[in-house]
Amino acid sequence: MHDSRIEAITEKVLADRRIDDDEALLLFEAADLSTLGALADHVRWRLHPEPLVTYIVDRNVNPTNVCVTDCGFCAFYRRPGHEESYVLPRETIYAKVQELVDLGGVLVLMQGGHHPYLKADWFAELLRDLKQRFPLVHLHAMSPPEIHHLSKLGKCSVESVLQTLIDAGLDSIPGGGAEILSDRVRKIIAPKKCTADEWIDVSRRAHRLGLRTTATMMYGHFETLAERVEHLQRLRNLQDETGGFTAFACWNFQKGGTPLAAAMDRAHEYGPGGEMTTPAEYLRTVAIARIYLDNIRNIQASYVTQGLEAAQMSLRYGVNDFGGGMMEENVVSAAGCMKLSSLEEIERNITEAGFTPKRRNFFYEILDPSAEMQTA
Repeated sequence: MHDSRIEAITEKVLADRRIDDDEALLLFEAADLSTLGALADHVRWRLHPEPLVTYIVDRNVNPTNVCVTDCGFCAFYRRPGHEESYVLPRETIYAKVQELVDLGGVLVLMQGGHHPYLKADWFAELLRDLKQRFPLVHLHAMSPPEIHHLSKLGKCSVESVLQTLIDAGLDSIPGGGAEILSDRVRKIIAPKKCTADEWIDVSRRAHRLGLRTTATMMYGHFETLAERVEHLQRLRNLQDETGGFTAFACWNFQKGGTPLAAAMDRAHEYGPGGEMTTPAEYLRTVAIARIYLDNIRNIQASYVTQGLEAAQMSLRYGVNDFGGGMMEENVVSAAGCMKLSSLEEIERNITEAGFTPKRRNFFYEILDPSAEMQTA
């Protein structure tokens, strides 16, 4: 069906002009998937004119699953004192990182629960030990909600926590815990976690201290389409201000084994979530993110949650990075979603999509010395 409004947005994107919030919402509501793919692909090639798709060899390490935040979407955490709760011994963490190094990995993604007793000094000691033992490994650790939790636990400022961790060897911060940056939604799915403003504030303060961070979105639960746009708007506004985000990734809520799943099964007034977590909805969401987030250079696929086929398809919907070839993943797998793949499978899927696979580091510098360096 002819829609002059979509045509006007199409002309705007093809002219490399920024779309506004109302236009982004209209794309969610009315644009067909082929149009979104074409527009997102246009933006991707403008930002990345070489036919490369990058990936990184990393490992997730979760020092503890003890958490007092009780997020309704999380099947990973355990309350203090639960028989399945843990704090990993230091030697176990060292062994995990050594395995990564032995396989040529370059980055450790370290996140965990909001433990009620482990303060910033405990994590600083861990980071310091890891940096001393593995000086070439990039420590990508402690998401904004964790930083916010540590500031409350230690009765100190966010800057103080960040500086303590930076001095100990923290290299960058992952964008976890963003979920949907709308307080209406957060009160439903994670009422004890930091607010949307607090998530943005931690990221802003990290950027000001020289740390680069990533940005994420978990959609498909109780949010409306307008709240998805609100989330993207908050990210784009901060990126305009600081330029500190290196990449964006999104994925749909994984229901399996989570407290929120039962509530969603009983209620249908939550907007576009729940049933709208198909591969097509993923492609739709990631494409609009690529179009709207014109100032965040890199968009990552989420093959761990979406599977290799959807991730491969996303390379034609604005995605330029396959994410991490992870050795370990424990959080989404706790919800019944476990789709780790070998590096050979990742490279094969990139090649079959018509691109050249290249390993990178956190800053999107190509690790193949024969390739031209690509900056974040």
